[in-house]
Amino acid sequence: MDTSRRILLAGLAGLAVAPNVAGAAPSAAPDVTVAEERFARMIAAAHAPEITCARQAERYADAHWPNYVAAARSVIEARA
Repeated sequence: MDTSRRILLAGLAGLAVAPNVAGAAPSAAPDVTVAEERFARMIAAAHAPEITCARQAERYADAHWPNYVAAARSVIEARA
């Protein structure tokens, strides 16, 4: 699967499971697992304003991933 398609699908999954949580306040970084951080970064990259450029999406994800931790947790919990 293409990387950009995977990022986009992960972002859509994050919104489908937790649509109101994505805009919540950032969570504290110490209590975030590696899986949650990676998934939060993937969801954040999918919500980048300029999704056509991978570098810009990656920079957006690096800056905003804490805002998407709650959505990532919801998706991970829904999968379990």
